[in-house]
Amino acid sequence: MTVPTPKNNPETIKGWAFFDWANSAYALVITVAIFPGYFESMTPDRIPFGNSTISNSTMYSWCISLAYLIIALISPLLSGIADFGGRRKMFLRFFTLLGSLACISLLFFTSEQKMWVGVVGFILATIGFAGGIVFYNSFLPQIATEDQYDKVSAKGFTYGFVGSVILLVINLIVIQNATFFGFSETIKAIPAAFVMVGLWWIGFAQIPLRRLPDDRKGDLPDGIMEKGYAELRKVWHIVRRDKNTLSYLASFFCFNAGVQAVLFLASLFAEKELGFETSELIYLILILQIVAIGGAEVFARISGRVGNRNTMVMMLVIWTVICIVGARVTSGLEFYLLAAAVGLVMGGTQSLARSTYAKFLPEDTPDTASYFSFYDVMDKMSTVVGTFVFGIVEQITGNMRYSVMALAVFFVISLLVMSRVKVQKMAV
Repeated sequence: MTVPTPKNNPETIKGWAFFDWANSAYALVITVAIFPGYFESMTPDRIPFGNSTISNSTMYSWCISLAYLIIALISPLLSGIADFGGRRKMFLRFFTLLGSLACISLLFFTSEQKMWVGVVGFILATIGFAGGIVFYNSFLPQIATEDQYDKVSAKGFTYGFVGSVILLVINLIVIQNATFFGFSETIKAIPAAFVMVGLWWIGFAQIPLRRLPDDRKGDLPDGIMEKGYAELRKVWHIVRRDKNTLSYLASFFCFNAGVQAVLFLASLFAEKELGFETSELIYLILILQIVAIGGAEVFARISGRVGNRNTMVMMLVIWTVICIVGARVTSGLEFYLLAAAVGLVMGGTQSLARSTYAKFLPEDTPDTASYFSFYDVMDKMSTVVGTFVFGIVEQITGNMRYSVMALAVFFVISLLVMSRVKVQKMAV
């Protein structure tokens, strides 16, 4: 018989937060800072695709689209297993192993001829990262009481930020001093960063894997494979009857498509359009991360004064301006300033979007997890749409700047819809 783990145990909570420390390195170092530019430099400008060719940046953006499409499709299945099957730790271990080993496999992506090693490794690592997050989040009710959720979640965020920034700085030191560390040139040092991320990920993940509650023994309950999808259908039947909530979710879908595309593809734009070096990209991301912390706090205070909806409208206007200006930047300094603006609204947008959605949930609902699973699937599907549109616009126009302008359209649509939203509890 499995002995229940006491809630609010400091050592257990610290162990849980270390998972964020472990896997946030992948989110920051690989997907945002280093891999996009490296992929562009290691692949030909035009890549055979069926009977035609596509640009390497289009290929990269579609890799993200495919990874998140797969994640969106299996996420309800994973949520069902996490919430009702009692196999959290087993699947947390599986996705950690998948992601970290896939990340390490990027060491062998060293030329155009090995492009598919990079493509497959990146997609599998992204699936490992996102799949692990599902089970990581599902541990929260197991280790903390409801009144401690915000505090514990903030601890995870802090650990993730600090850990990923530390590793990013280490990577910067190695890349900038490549010859000192035994590499013949800077480009040869970059795959070492992928290995460091994989080892960091799987190594520090052993702390939560040892401290978190053990899985429930016995067979999985009958119907577990359908449980997550059934929960989503139940939420949809409720949500679709409330036009106000539907309007908010439509606005969220549009602006999140733009936000995620900017987050994933800004480094690629800087490398391809402005000629940024890897070390410059790392500095860029460090600026963005630091400003994002302050930005989240600033907009939380603004929201307390003018309300969630008005604050969201304000940020959507800023996002629209960022995209319009971003499509026209021509110098590194201009892009650094633009990155600071992105950091200012990025943290505030993501945190306020989720807390605003919580205000649409029916009062006293016992299905909070189901509503947020629905929200998370929309998050992932909007990421698919945003990155796919970015890639298809560049493929059609041959110019990544038009892709950035296309993202402005997402924010304008979101702004128009959001202006009609009233933040209130959902009618059931």
